[in-house]
Amino acid sequence: MLKAYKYRLYPTKNQKVFFAKTFGCVRFIYNKMLADRKQTYEKDKELKIYFTPAQYKVEFPWLKEIDSLALANAQMNLDKAYRNFFRELKKGNNQGFPKFKSKRNNYHTYTTNNQGGNIRLEGNKIKLPKIGFVKIKLHRNYTGLVKSATVSQTPSGKYFISILVDIENFQLEPIINKIGIDLGIKEFAVLSTGEVIKNPKQLRKLEKKLAKKQKSLSRKVKGSNHRKKARVQVAKVHEKITNQRKDFLHNLSYRLLHENQVIVIEDLGVKGMIQNHNLAKSISDVGWGEFRRQLEYKANWYGKEIIIAPKYYASSQLCSGCGNKSPQTKDLSCRVYNCKVCGLEIDRDYNASLNLLKLA
Repeated sequence: MLKAYKYRLYPTKNQKVFFAKTFGCVRFIYNKMLADRKQTYEKDKELKIYFTPAQYKVEFPWLKEIDSLALANAQMNLDKAYRNFFRELKKGNNQGFPKFKSKRNNYHTYTTNNQGGNIRLEGNKIKLPKIGFVKIKLHRNYTGLVKSATVSQTPSGKYFISILVDIENFQLEPIINKIGIDLGIKEFAVLSTGEVIKNPKQLRKLEKKLAKKQKSLSRKVKGSNHRKKARVQVAKVHEKITNQRKDFLHNLSYRLLHENQVIVIEDLGVKGMIQNHNLAKSISDVGWGEFRRQLEYKANWYGKEIIIAPKYYASSQLCSGCGNKSPQTKDLSCRVYNCKVCGLEIDRDYNASLNLLKLA
């Protein structure tokens, strides 16, 4: 089983220069190969012509200064983007043709592979190809064979490394507990056990601070050092919001998977829901998509089962007692479900979680 471990890096000034060169070369080779592919196709209508980074090193000798595996991974990423595009096109989904990477993007990354132990830990440093040992904050250990490493620089200027390790698959002991989860905005989740999990609303808590930093950024002269510093301040607030949200979701998903064998959640059409401009900010802040992603990959790790309710399953309109369907909860202001058949009065979200539990 492949598992990634992410750590903070503290490179020296010279190492930062090397990282900047690598980020730039990876972006250049990706864009160059994409442009040449498009040009070749427009000329010869041939898709099966491939370009490799080695072909460009004669014309651009400065590409030899960086890790060749980083360039090879850029080629693999481009090939994957092409495969995804044509696969989705056959299904009738137009997810978009591969795009050029922008120089103005403030998030940078490159991936290199472990060959003959050229990626290894020694004390509080990690060895990387072409650059040597870089200081690392090893807050937790890992075991297993290192497959690759991805170095990234966030918009706030911090450096991280994600180490992909092949480890033995560890599964938890099976248990009998099952649970249904109704996700929402006012309350993040209502469980079929009756537990209500509050929505932490990380963005709302830091919204005023973010607005103040953004206002300060807008006043700075474009291209000035003051504007660069102000941009970093805005990025740090965004980063804090993201980290708080992910920490909350990781802790919750971990707990639910350890307490239950089967989890049932809704298939929420987040992409369509955020078209509602009155709810878009709240829906984006709550992080339903990330929560589902974490549940699914962690369930695969631990041998658990995630059941996704059908898209049009009316969990909030069905009576959890007798199964009668009533459209009363289509009105979001209706917070209590009243069944006219069996007389059940129950909180609408709790009622929905009980209906989801039945799918288990």
